[in-house]
Amino acid sequence: MSAAPRIPGVRALGVDLGSKRIGIAVSDLSGTIGSALTTVHRSKSRRHDHEAIAALVRIEECEVVVVGLPLSLDGTHGPAARAATKEARQLASVVGVPVEMYDERFTTVTAERGMLEAGLDAKQRRQVVDKVAAAVMLQAWLDHRRNTWGTTP
Repeated sequence: MSAAPRIPGVRALGVDLGSKRIGIAVSDLSGTIGSALTTVHRSKSRRHDHEAIAALVRIEECEVVVVGLPLSLDGTHGPAARAATKEARQLASVVGVPVEMYDERFTTVTAERGMLEAGLDAKQRRQVVDKVAAAVMLQAWLDHRRNTWGTTP
């Protein structure tokens, strides 16, 4: 009796693009668990912001960057999704690893709910919501990858 094939691990950086802050999360080495890492505060230069993310990719030794795709509730690509897609393309030219996008609908709501349940006040939540939302999105991507690995589209 043979064991099921193991899903190869991947070290991934999750990115939640915001207008003022960029939430960053990272997976463990096995590509199983996504955890909040940090927040990059937007500067006046998008290139500078992308260089900061590229530095995190190198420091964390990531093999892929997963950028949240803010689809509309009906699943269509509205203005926010188009802007995120454009920025993800720009980011891809800087980070040196593949960049993928993944549906981030409800990640901030999920992050906020979890932090409320943990008893964080409004100020505490504001300080961490972006990186927690990035972790929620990255975990969803990791779970999807694990659940669909080896299947053909």
